[in-house]
Amino acid sequence: MASKDFAFKIISKDKFARRGLIETHRGNINTPAFMPVGTQATIKACTIDDIKKTGSEIILSNTYHLMIRPGVDRIESAGGLHEFMNCDLPILTDSGGFQVMSLSKLNKIDKEKGAIFNSHIDGKKYYLSPEESIKIQLGLNSDIVMVMDECPKKSMDYKLIEKSMNLSLYWAERSKKAFGHNPHKALFGIIQGGLFKDLREKSLKELTKIEFDGYAIGGLAVGESQSEMFKVLDNIKNLLPNEKPHYLMGVGTPSDILGAVKRGIDMFDCVLPTRSGRTGLAFTWQGRINIKNNKYKKDNTPLDPNCSNLNLNKYSKNYLNHLFNTNEILASMLLTLHNINFYQELMSIIRENINNGTFDEFHDKYIDKL
Repeated sequence: MASKDFAFKIISKDKFARRGLIETHRGNINTPAFMPVGTQATIKACTIDDIKKTGSEIILSNTYHLMIRPGVDRIESAGGLHEFMNCDLPILTDSGGFQVMSLSKLNKIDKEKGAIFNSHIDGKKYYLSPEESIKIQLGLNSDIVMVMDECPKKSMDYKLIEKSMNLSLYWAERSKKAFGHNPHKALFGIIQGGLFKDLREKSLKELTKIEFDGYAIGGLAVGESQSEMFKVLDNIKNLLPNEKPHYLMGVGTPSDILGAVKRGIDMFDCVLPTRSGRTGLAFTWQGRINIKNNKYKKDNTPLDPNCSNLNLNKYSKNYLNHLFNTNEILASMLLTLHNINFYQELMSIIRENINNGTFDEFHDKYIDKL
């Protein structure tokens, strides 16, 4: 396929819910889309071939973790992240800002130098400026690059969140300059401002002046309630640039996704399906199942009898319960794959309902069930 620039188009709408298509030189991404998280150049317990068979069209990887291990030089020497992990899907890399906040107990934020922090692995000191974050992501050769931002913890301290939001805007400008001209890649801005309507509006307004290929909503999935998150989206859904993709970072549960799609979101990522798969929690159309519960010891039915993909319905709840209770590696592999497959099935049905103009009915049927 010939190389082409990044592009986005809306195919159909159902009120604020949007069915769209992102075009990249590595392949197209149907939206709303869910991106499985490959934090350290791998989606835990899964091969890329199996991930593709679930219908996944893009994955996410992590700047912070990859710069610490194995290091961008090592990945560049392999030809980039796609070659390193044998992945021909488009890859989005986050900027590292969230991990600096969530993982490093010893960190300092400097307006000019960026984030100064100690590795959670060995304590080594790192400097992550907006320019360095962009340089690393370009070195990884990711297809969608995120600006460097500061992601504060949930707080109702207005002045604290305002200061952080203004810093993120300053870093966004520097990120855009560092990104330069890369026609086959996209750079997304990140809207900050906590739970404050005016700060979110200001952040979005200033980011659109800088101009980005897409707009992400950051600073959520940090402890707020689902209703608080939806209120943030309600406050800006009329202001988000219609012609650009909208990405809600780090979210979430199936019901989070349904509510966010209703409010105009096109892209999602979350560790939940993979992390839950490793701990015995399965997502199904009947709700969540903790497969380690004793009641499944004699249940010889599959998690989803209608799922023929990857032969996942050949494994009974009884057998999966046994695998988890004996700490077998296959348990994590099967349930992780099941959960990612469920998420992609959910996204496919969401897109179908938007096309048909029936998304609200679908949303109302499943919002409290999933």
